[in-house]
Amino acid sequence: MTIRTILVDDEPLAIQGLQLRLEAHDDVEIIETCLNGREAIRAIKTHKPDLVFLDIQMPGFDGFSVIQGLMEVEPPLFVFVTAYQDHAIRAFEADAVDYLMKPVETDRLADTLDRVRQRLAARRSQEEAGRLKEVLAEVAPDAVEQMGDGSEAPSSNRFEKLINIKDRGQIFRVDVDTIERIDAAGDYMCIYTADNTLILRETMKDLEKRLDPRRFQRVHRSTIVNLDLVKEVKPHTNGECFLVLGSGAQVKVSRSYRDVVARFVH
Repeated sequence: MTIRTILVDDEPLAIQGLQLRLEAHDDVEIIETCLNGREAIRAIKTHKPDLVFLDIQMPGFDGFSVIQGLMEVEPPLFVFVTAYQDHAIRAFEADAVDYLMKPVETDRLADTLDRVRQRLAARRSQEEAGRLKEVLAEVAPDAVEQMGDGSEAPSSNRFEKLINIKDRGQIFRVDVDTIERIDAAGDYMCIYTADNTLILRETMKDLEKRLDPRRFQRVHRSTIVNLDLVKEVKPHTNGECFLVLGSGAQVKVSRSYRDVVARFVH
């Protein structure tokens, strides 16, 4: 999978430095470089890249203005690159994949590209499923009705390994493996790890799409559990049960979800 990439920065030396670091990643193809926001908007609309490394502070159109100028087209993935930390929260609110500080560190860049690959794999998988359904709708409409949204066999590479959570004015980078459970509260999610509780503004439906269903299962209308961290299953009355997690927390499994959990917990 080639990642077609555009670099945007008003400093030519910054572009050259990033180009050198990206040479170590064979799947990254730099198709264009831009020195200002207006050039970037034109290039993105013309080339339709997969990924854009975007400087925030540029004369004229800054990085956020570039994103606003692309509202009418399907946007690529964005990684902000800047010398200033002040814009980190706003960057993640703009749904950036990541936020890199100049000079870009090699290991940090590698982590960012791993996240980009995960996002692209999920996006392309969804696109392929959509095209398949369009074809089937013409030649075998009955088959389309039998295909649910989760009919494709999940691949672990499709799902997030790290989730950025803005909470209490900070950005927390949470390793998905450490998440024990998730509780819904309207459009907010309470994310529980062994040593922290964070609030994420996102619906449960959207968050489920980002997590591997072979590990994260809904056990109640408003609760998702990491099945890898279940230590014990305790039977309860009326066909319900409790899952005991590594931290000692207990989560009730409603009857309607008990069969789902039983397939994963032994």
